[in-house]
Amino acid sequence: MDELVRDVVIVGGGTAGWMTAAALANLLKGQYNIRLVESDEIGIVGVGEATIPHIATFNHILGIDEDEFVRATKGTFKLGIEFVNWGAIGDRYIHGFGKVGQEFNGLPFHHYWLRKAREGQVSPIEDFSINTAAPLQAKFMRARTDMPGSPLSEIVYAFHFDAGLYARFLRGYAEQRGVQRIEGKIVRVHQRPLDGFITEVELADGQRVGGDLFIDCSGIRALLIEQTLQTGYDDWTDCLPCDRAIAVPCASAGPLLPITRSTAHSAGWQWRIPLQHRTGNGHVYSSRFIGEDEATAILMSHLDGQALAAPRQIAYVPGRRKRVWNRNCLAIGLAAGFFEPIESTNIHLIQTAILRLLTMFPRKGFNAADIAEINTQAQQEYEAIRDFIVLHYKATERDDSAFWNYCRNMPIPDSLQHRMDLYRANARILRVGNELFGEPSWFQVMHGQRMRPEGHHPFADLLPPEVLNDFLRDVQRVVGKCVDVMPTHADFVAQHCQAKH
Repeated sequence: MDELVRDVVIVGGGTAGWMTAAALANLLKGQYNIRLVESDEIGIVGVGEATIPHIATFNHILGIDEDEFVRATKGTFKLGIEFVNWGAIGDRYIHGFGKVGQEFNGLPFHHYWLRKAREGQVSPIEDFSINTAAPLQAKFMRARTDMPGSPLSEIVYAFHFDAGLYARFLRGYAEQRGVQRIEGKIVRVHQRPLDGFITEVELADGQRVGGDLFIDCSGIRALLIEQTLQTGYDDWTDCLPCDRAIAVPCASAGPLLPITRSTAHSAGWQWRIPLQHRTGNGHVYSSRFIGEDEATAILMSHLDGQALAAPRQIAYVPGRRKRVWNRNCLAIGLAAGFFEPIESTNIHLIQTAILRLLTMFPRKGFNAADIAEINTQAQQEYEAIRDFIVLHYKATERDDSAFWNYCRNMPIPDSLQHRMDLYRANARILRVGNELFGEPSWFQVMHGQRMRPEGHHPFADLLPPEVLNDFLRDVQRVVGKCVDVMPTHADFVAQHCQAKH
């Protein structure tokens, strides 16, 4: 029970495998034997080109220079996500990272803004946050830490990047720190007869790779956690009806916007992710409501530039593994569960899984309490993100297709219904524990999807009208002045981290 795990085997490369390998190599510094098995014959999903701000922390912990990383991945910056045609055809709103407005007398800003909106004319909510005002002018800069108190010091950003190039970048990082890459296709997984623990993976050439701890980064195939250990899967198709994606890159089209765009169609939605050398596009849709040929035609007719490759079809089942840790196997990435990339959560879930692994790293005895805690934390995290994503489909007034009629009327988890009821009553936003999406995120999506509360916090009514007007006007003015001095996103990239094409 006290013996240390010495041999770690990572099955699968891609973003999940090489993020895991890089993090372990950085922390363990050669004291553990880390091997990664991947096959050039097996492709990766590779559509996760948009992230959320936490990825910057991961890179910082690894000591990666941000400009070098952006250059290597031909990346750009991201201040949020623009949603088009979601609440109703013709609607647009931005879910920006970071703060919306400023707290006042201990109340979140949205209560004051909602009070003014009920009273009459008020500027759009996007005017009150630098993360939503700047993208409207295609502007970007990093936070100015030398300007405390200014919105310029509060800029929160993430990245768009080529996921294949990111995996290659991290592979170099990991191999420099002792990770051994083994090329080969796994044809058999060996287990201990008594308890089913994995002992070795066998490759097509007969080579066997043994280990103490196996990390399944094999993607949707889930070679270890499901095909071998038959862990089970919670299928969430009833409330997340999209189960297919078609991906295709196209030529870049200006201006270079610091946002991901999500445009709703008749049976799903389309992503647009601007990189330095191309634009990533994809159509996420429900196979129950539209066929592959029609879905492909919709995608190809809505590209900004010439397609650079043939469209690629990806089938998936939205949901999560019933346990991410089973025996001596931990699933990370798509092997653990799959969310459509509407809020760019999949790479973040890799990151949090790695953090849990490092926090609860096992000995050879694989303590049951440790494993149960990791599985509980993963379940809570997945379910909270599920609720946030389901909100995008449920809160809509669209009735122009069978798909949207289904979404408006579909059953949703009780936990999400409770959040929606609280907001509809008095704009109260519930955040449970340390879940990923905070109050500003929930507000921006709820409001952007046409949810209108009956009231707001009563303390917002205590502010005299002239004080309220001055407060809102001041916040808007300061945000506007800050955006005025920001460079364009294209100029910022050209000055700091232009890739070599």
